[in-house]
Amino acid sequence: MFVIYNLFLFPIILISPLIVLIRIFLGKEDQNRFKEKYGFFLNKNKPNETIWIHGASVGEILSIIPIVRKFEEDKRIKRILITSSTTSSSHILSKFKFKKTVHQFYPFDLNFLTKHFINHWKPKLAIFVDSEIWPNMFNNLHKKNVPLILLNARITRKSFTRWKFFPNFSKKIFEKITLALPQNIESKKYLKLLGTKKIKLVGNLKFFGGSQKDNINLILKKKFSKKVIFCAASTHRTEELFVGKVHKKLKSEIKNLITIIIPRHINRKKEIINELNSIGLNSQLHTSSKKLCKNTDIYIVDTYGESAKFYSLSKLTFLGGSLIPHGGQNPLESARKGNYILYGPHVENFKEVYEMLDKLKITRRVNSIKNMKSVVRQKINFLQGNTVNKKLKYLGDKILNKNLYEIKKFI
Repeated sequence: MFVIYNLFLFPIILISPLIVLIRIFLGKEDQNRFKEKYGFFLNKNKPNETIWIHGASVGEILSIIPIVRKFEEDKRIKRILITSSTTSSSHILSKFKFKKTVHQFYPFDLNFLTKHFINHWKPKLAIFVDSEIWPNMFNNLHKKNVPLILLNARITRKSFTRWKFFPNFSKKIFEKITLALPQNIESKKYLKLLGTKKIKLVGNLKFFGGSQKDNINLILKKKFSKKVIFCAASTHRTEELFVGKVHKKLKSEIKNLITIIIPRHINRKKEIINELNSIGLNSQLHTSSKKLCKNTDIYIVDTYGESAKFYSLSKLTFLGGSLIPHGGQNPLESARKGNYILYGPHVENFKEVYEMLDKLKITRRVNSIKNMKSVVRQKINFLQGNTVNKKLKYLGDKILNKNLYEIKKFI
């Protein structure tokens, strides 16, 4: 089956240069670093000293930052390699001033490329985050006797069903996981059925809040001091227009209302501006050097890694990826900043997280423009900072320590 898998991948690799070229044009690929995906590495490394962590994109990379910080303090660890697949995740990582940590883009999962990657970096331990399952890499790590941990593992019913189409192939992949640390009970069940032998349920790493110090940017605080803020974060296509229509209905009722939109993909900013302009709303980009205009309706955050600053200014946030069948985005960062959370009907990816926040009575599900307008109007002027961030920090610290305890057995 591995032979068939590689034969299937080979034609994709042949046309990949064209795909990469298109992605560079769209701003989704780094024109100076895309060669890393073909096995051309910029960094050198000493043998047998690397702890390697791989996460697909922004969410996964942010979730492992607390782990990386602990590794940076560990004198036994000489080098930390982080790989990811998106330019946005590399931009996020560059904001952290780590001393031992380097970043590379994850290679295509061809057999010879994965062998080359392992031989070059010689990892002592490989940690894959969330649902990153790569057959050739897992197989070659196993051949090299490199322990493989699936951290904060997530297997959904949909992905489980796909893997079960190839039961023998799936078993050969999942049995190569040395230790799986699933983020929920559902994932634990599916991992076991797929053939993973050692599984420990220690909690969802994304509950960890990191530093709880106040990171309000004083310039931003002054900028929005006279505004009533409604925040819409991690929005996807069509959700910005939805939120814009809510704003338009509310602007005559709530004096000095401004809606801050933090899109999931900032390369869509021109498209978002055009959509909002089509319904008569004025937008302003965060990267604009202009002062906040009096007639600005929508403030678009077109940078990565600054969401927390705006959550600190806001009391009320809509979390995107939930009005469309995407599965939702992680609401915990906003909740830790004391925000009341609005979300749509599609939050399958964070079902247990939303159930916990619902019990704390700091969330509300919305499914129409009329519904969202009603909740925003009801909540925005009366919300006060609450202690949910302290509760989440306690839970997050506990989960982080459990994960670290299991990981450090292999270091």
